[in-house]
Amino acid sequence: MGFWQRTRALRWWIIAIVMLGTIVNYLTRSTLAVAAPTFMADLKIDEHQYSYITAAFQGGIMLQPLVGYILDTIGLRTGLALFATGWGVLTMAHGLAINWQWLFVLRGLLGFAEGTSHTGGLKVVAEWFPARERGYAGGVYNLGASAGSALAAPLVAASIYFWNWRAAFVVAGLLALLWVVLWLVWYRSPANHPSISQEERDHILAGQEAHIQAAGTRPSIPSILRQRNFWGIAIPRFLADPTWGTLTFWMPLYLSSVRGFNLGEIALSAFLPFVAADLGCLFGPTVVVWLERRGVSLINARRWTFTLGAVLMTGMMFVGTVESAWAAVALLCLGGFAHQTLSVTCITMATDLFRKNELGTVAGLAGLLANSSILIFSLLIGGLVSTIGYNPFFVALGLLDLVAAALLWTLVKAPE
Repeated sequence: MGFWQRTRALRWWIIAIVMLGTIVNYLTRSTLAVAAPTFMADLKIDEHQYSYITAAFQGGIMLQPLVGYILDTIGLRTGLALFATGWGVLTMAHGLAINWQWLFVLRGLLGFAEGTSHTGGLKVVAEWFPARERGYAGGVYNLGASAGSALAAPLVAASIYFWNWRAAFVVAGLLALLWVVLWLVWYRSPANHPSISQEERDHILAGQEAHIQAAGTRPSIPSILRQRNFWGIAIPRFLADPTWGTLTFWMPLYLSSVRGFNLGEIALSAFLPFVAADLGCLFGPTVVVWLERRGVSLINARRWTFTLGAVLMTGMMFVGTVESAWAAVALLCLGGFAHQTLSVTCITMATDLFRKNELGTVAGLAGLLANSSILIFSLLIGGLVSTIGYNPFFVALGLLDLVAAALLWTLVKAPE
């Protein structure tokens, strides 16, 4: 009997691999923001042009319904391997850029390829975990989003110090290609994985609700769009995700241009909100389990946890008004923690409400709304920050999630 048959913990190794993939995904997408102060000076790119570059990524990632449908159709193993290869090659190509237009095209293509991160992760959670473990499984793979964004700061700073900003993209892209090898070696579905024990397979199947089992048909987008539960998840994500876009794309520039941080200080501080976000990834599922043990239903436990995160998010309103630069960093850390607390909760809720064979499409459609809000918010920052500053945007981030929490309570209906 092999190690995984004895431990009956193969599902946690599988989700750890997904987490590593999410780390690479967010590392590659975050490399641009950390390198921005350097390459913008080198290529003579201004903030308005930079907003177009970041908008191109959001435009590409808004095609998540398409990549989700592809994953639902061709399967996780092949689909994620193909798209992750795209992450690696396109990221390395950033190192060849000679102007902002070049970066604009590459970011759009990278956004399309990287739209598989959450869609693929959710499908793995739905396939490999019983209901009681899905929150933690979702939190574990979402750790990768924070960790990848956090690792970008020291990795890019080191690459710039020893080589140049172009080398940072090459290093990040190579990591993506290495992950593809790991994924192809290890991933199979629970039904076909040679290393899973029968006891673990039975544990997974016994803990999954009947209403989420695959129907054996292709997902229907019109049918999904007619369901109030879809909008109950998608609209809160639309309101919540500008926080993540701001931390990922604009925080290094804010710390540099407004707070006067140099490259070393950015490397030291820009990863801290993402470390706090990692804690939020685990805090949210822990709160859900704590509430369930006290008799709260699964869906209501997720709604209360989201609401708690929304209340904590109000601290973001004061980032621009505190005098101390490090107090601002502390509030950004609170924002990262609060955002992942509520974001993981909302994203994972899709696995409680929709069938496995349509989950990729559901995640893609919700991701379309979430990333469209990041696109809008980023364009607004790029167009207005030179005249009104960052403060109004931080205030908006502190309030939007309260509206999202109210909608989550209003629209989502628990399965009967």
